Amino acid sequence: MYLKKLEGPRAVTLPDGSVMTRADLPPADTCRWVASRKAAVVRAVLSGLITRAEALERYALSEDEFEGWLKAIHAHGVSALRATAVQKYRQP
Repeated sequence: MYLKKLEGPRAVTLPDGSVMTRADLPPADTCRWVASRKAAVVRAVLSGLITRAEALERYALSEDEFEGWLKAIHAHGVSALRATAVQKYRQP
């Protein structure tokens, strides 16, 4: 069996004890960003599965958009990433 040579680890163990692999990441052509997909990308970057630059390039994200996801998760948890909850968690 041939394994594609990739930079970085193939799998990481998350703080909750679960294992995350590159297969758990959303597809690169994702257009509809639900909270669980956003959270998966942020978890992958924070755990070192992929680099921030790789995430930004792979998913065509801006620095500001990704930074917003990070701040929302740190301040309010994954539920703050829901599009319907933007006003609820937005700072005045």
